[in-house]
Amino acid sequence: MRAKIIGTGSCLPDKIVTNDALSALVDTSDEWIQSRTGICGRHLVSAEHETTLSMAVKAGQAALTDAGILPQQLDLILVATVSSDFMTPSTACMVQKELGASHAAAFDINAACSGFLFALNTVDAYFQAGIYQTALIIGVETLSKLIDWSDRSTCVLFGDGAGAAVAKASEEGMIASLQGSDGSGGDILVCRNRSNNNPYIHTGTELDYLFMDGQEVFKFAVKKEPECIQALLQQAGMQPADVDYYLLHQANYRIIASIARKLKLPLEKFPSNVSHCGNTSAASIPILLDEVNKKGMLPKDSLILLSGFGAGLTWGAALLKW
Repeated sequence: MRAKIIGTGSCLPDKIVTNDALSALVDTSDEWIQSRTGICGRHLVSAEHETTLSMAVKAGQAALTDAGILPQQLDLILVATVSSDFMTPSTACMVQKELGASHAAAFDINAACSGFLFALNTVDAYFQAGIYQTALIIGVETLSKLIDWSDRSTCVLFGDGAGAAVAKASEEGMIASLQGSDGSGGDILVCRNRSNNNPYIHTGTELDYLFMDGQEVFKFAVKKEPECIQALLQQAGMQPADVDYYLLHQANYRIIASIARKLKLPLEKFPSNVSHCGNTSAASIPILLDEVNKKGMLPKDSLILLSGFGAGLTWGAALLKW
């Protein structure tokens, strides 16, 4: 049995922050941001009731409704995030409580922007092993709390949001998947946790902001992503043109366009929402998946390929029949 996605949902904060609005905070402009990233705006948490948990719950509820599944029918809840509201309990356990999914095991996965794919592949492995039958997978981030809003190299890139999918064990669905990591490149995209301050060692108390070496991340993405996609297609015995849509991590439109060129495919096969969402890390792919699904772009038996890269360094991909 393999993982088949049967429902999707998403949640974006109410506040939309344009490039022009950011130009009042840092030395930047709409032209500078758009020309380098394709981003025009992003959604940011701006009210106390908007949290990582609240967005995860709303996206999860929407996916369950779309799938026609009750929370009590869930066996497993996986949440991919690097911006949980608490160190513990996990966001997944809090989602379980809020949804009333009393029969589901729940835990978080931290693989940064690749997190949703790592979670989806984990669910597929559980299904293949016959351990679980129904799962809720959520990617959610409140990256705005990790960003230095005086650093124009990072603050213009990221947004907040959540996306979710319900997967069911089925004879069809997941065709092939892969994932990988390279810890030696971890220092090009990093956000430190709180420092040690026990009675015997004091290394500081301030929390750090997200740091990214943009050029190195870009070079990694445009090299690794096409390699990852080609390896997955080879595993499945398919050619790039066989896939109906490529739903990639929405980090930068120039990266997406570069991947399309390397695969010799039209950009029409690469739906994108980076212009109005920015980079939402683990939430990126499931938010896009929900948008494409809600637009009716995925008739039965469509072939879609999900692929992403992120801090760690990590990368992953999944080829699915809809």
